[in-house]
Amino acid sequence: MKPLLVALAVSLLVQLYKFFAHWAMTGRLRLARLFQTGGMPSSHSAAVAALSTAVLREQGPGPLASVTLFFSLLVMYDAAGLRRAAGRQATILNRLLEEHHDRELRDRRLLELLGHTPFEVFVGAAFGVALALAWYAL
Repeated sequence: MKPLLVALAVSLLVQLYKFFAHWAMTGRLRLARLFQTGGMPSSHSAAVAALSTAVLREQGPGPLASVTLFFSLLVMYDAAGLRRAAGRQATILNRLLEEHHDRELRDRRLLELLGHTPFEVFVGAAFGVALALAWYAL
């Protein structure tokens, strides 16, 4: 159960960091930022890296650690690949919608901040490993 708690705690900490970083940079409180995807660092990558680290710490190398590592790599690949591409497409579609004559259609903006750059994924994973190791050190 501890690896799950570590992953959830790390995910929450990273989302809180992004919330307060946005507040500090813009001066605006946006509660939605606590639940949105995208941005620096990747909370998905942090969570799965923390999960893999915690499982490795609890169980040692073995089948379960291998499965969680594989799962983590898939999540990180998806964040920097598929979700990032979907965000780019949303940007293009939003530009097209801005030019549409139908106001109702124009107001249906798509969420653009979906994925991550490879660097955001790397930083998220590094945070996840570091925070999981800190959890076990305390």
